[in-house]
Amino acid sequence: MPDDALIDSLFAADLPEVGEWEHRHPPRDLPDGAHVTRFAPSPTGSVHIGGLYVAMVCRDLARHSGGRYLVRIEDTDRAREVPGALDQFRRAFAWAGLDADESVDAGGDHGPYRQSEREAIYHSFARHLLREGRAYLCFATREELAALAARQESLKVPTGYYGEWALWRDADPADVRAALADGRPYVVRFRSPNEAGRVRWEDAIRGRLEHEANRNDVVLLKASDQSPRLPTYHFAHAVDEHLMRVTTVVRGEEWLSSVPLHLQLFTALDVEPPVYAHVAPLMKLVPGGKRKLSKRHDPEAAVDYYVEAGYPPEAVLHYLRGLANGRLAELPEAEALATPLALNQFGSAGPLVDLPKLDDLSADHVARMSGPEVVAAVSAWAHTHDPEVAEVLAAEPELALRALAVEREGVDNPRKDLRTWSGFRAAYGFFFPQLFTPLSGPDDERVVAAGLPGGSARPFVADLVAGYRPLDDQGEWFDQIRRAAARHGFAASPKEYKRDPDAYVGSIREAAQLVRVAVTGSTRSPDLHAISGAIGADEFLRRLRPLT
Repeated sequence: MPDDALIDSLFAADLPEVGEWEHRHPPRDLPDGAHVTRFAPSPTGSVHIGGLYVAMVCRDLARHSGGRYLVRIEDTDRAREVPGALDQFRRAFAWAGLDADESVDAGGDHGPYRQSEREAIYHSFARHLLREGRAYLCFATREELAALAARQESLKVPTGYYGEWALWRDADPADVRAALADGRPYVVRFRSPNEAGRVRWEDAIRGRLEHEANRNDVVLLKASDQSPRLPTYHFAHAVDEHLMRVTTVVRGEEWLSSVPLHLQLFTALDVEPPVYAHVAPLMKLVPGGKRKLSKRHDPEAAVDYYVEAGYPPEAVLHYLRGLANGRLAELPEAEALATPLALNQFGSAGPLVDLPKLDDLSADHVARMSGPEVVAAVSAWAHTHDPEVAEVLAAEPELALRALAVEREGVDNPRKDLRTWSGFRAAYGFFFPQLFTPLSGPDDERVVAAGLPGGSARPFVADLVAGYRPLDDQGEWFDQIRRAAARHGFAASPKEYKRDPDAYVGSIREAAQLVRVAVTGSTRSPDLHAISGAIGADEFLRRLRPLT
């Protein structure tokens, strides 16, 4: 029988009983069918886009069912904690708008929401299991554990700390008291049922599942010579899900093998387990097949990739919902974001992360925004990621609005060349004198690369500059280019030029492209007439003059 006096001496004299924690964190008063979900990041690195995906699912389930969504920081692995990881987490989830009902920042009645601040709670439950004989003290050293594992391998039996291999599972109480008197460090281990066979349960995504039963006496509380004395992940999981009254645990499929142990722990604590929903990992297509999206190898695996690129968060959330349910990717954004997610509609195969699809959704989102909304969004992003663009937009707000109006306002099919805020410089930078580098002359590399007649076209450009007028009518405006080109050896049409190329400098197409390259720096751009109106006649002519 457990020695309660000895067990109690291992913990603080004023440590509350388990019943006190149950009283402080009673069952939640929520509607029938309400989900209480949690996202539990560990500050051991940057946030994976898969984390954002799971958090989105958790929040959606809770919000659409009248439940609660909480964020719990699992910071018990002090050795692997990365400085600044929690601040990065906060920034990433603030960017995505995935606010929690309960968290370290939001507070709540079922906290603390940082595991390192729940030490007393874990100690109470560990003491309870020791008193019940469902846990025991283990003084095995690292060397003894290594020797045990080597012996198991030589005998070709499963490695682990279980049954006859559990050195302290059935130790003589006198030996335990002697080890304590000697000040030997110890851990608290779970006395597993040492079950054989397989465990079956119902997964909310995958249906009926089974797995080999757990027989290991896993560690519940880490070594007694550590301070603070924190729990292992498995023990904290069982205690926290119960006291926080979590009903639905959404997590990655890599945790499937832990379910048998977790169910044993809930049974040992005499509490109901939550419903588990194990999502498939996000995948990436690679030569020869596909693999899991990896933060180590794939930049797009990190949430910061999307933040730094300047994807609108609404588009990213639309995209992630489409990964959860392909039907949502085909719905308009507002409808897709409002449609509740259903776990029974998730697939068990990992969805492929397809950035071109995200780019399309993002371009659609930007195309629906007004000019002022785009300027505000780009400015906010650029303040951190491209200060020069931020300064230009602050100095030239009206020019920015004129630029954004080109082929976007008053048209049935607006331009969709802006997909991310980082793309603003490439798509619209040429409108701004501060961001545009004029041609150096007729032999500028941009003219040469386009195969245009720079030097031989000087008389044409000089003629155009001399007689240029900023006309409102697009046809009349372009006629200026057409007439000047005809006066200086350009064919009126590509077909005419093709019939006798030696008779001409080029065709009207080359003449127009030369003007385009001078004004925009590229052979591809929106309508030249609209650009000329946006930048104004003085700037239009300033860019042409190097060719004269």
